[in-house]
Amino acid sequence: MANRIFQNTRKPVGTLGRMMLKGMNTGHAPLASWGFSYLDLRPGSHILDVGCGGGANIAKMLADVPQSTADGLDYSDESVAYSKKTNAAHLGPRCTIRQGDVACLPYPDHVLDYVTAFEIIYFWPDLDTAFAEISRALKPEGELFICCEEDDPSDTTWTDRIEGMTVYAAHDLEGRLLRQGYQSVQIHHHAEKGWMCLTAVNP
Repeated sequence: MANRIFQNTRKPVGTLGRMMLKGMNTGHAPLASWGFSYLDLRPGSHILDVGCGGGANIAKMLADVPQSTADGLDYSDESVAYSKKTNAAHLGPRCTIRQGDVACLPYPDHVLDYVTAFEIIYFWPDLDTAFAEISRALKPEGELFICCEEDDPSDTTWTDRIEGMTVYAAHDLEGRLLRQGYQSVQIHHHAEKGWMCLTAVNP
């Protein structure tokens, strides 16, 4: 049972998945609040939250950023349904939530102002392909924002329990992003919690 629960952090499915999504919306709130303090979202922006999970971060961005559009993308049917329920009041012109893959974003070139990724890059099978695809969809000088509780690959507490999970060090992410052409990579760590977030500007 414990193993099944942990697998729902990667791809929520069924009743256990819905329980996990509810827990994520509340349990990840402190991390998200800390991360948002390093993200300057401009009013009127088009934002995509990749791996939107239960939709709590979309709800916050819609509330905090006037006249913005905040979309969600997740490869879990359960997450898409839950996130739509969380953001039901805004679905339409200000919010579209759909199933999809970060390696093939359902957007034309250079239309997004921000792409956010909270607690999700661990599960992207090809990080470099994902970063390249995000760069394609971002406008010039658009911003990629990544926020993670874990950035120490030597700590296998969770990777031993969750199939398909990889933890990346911040300097590894920085190197990959710079090689993709991103600029002005800024890394921040929470001194007590060990959390990490970074921003990178699209060329």
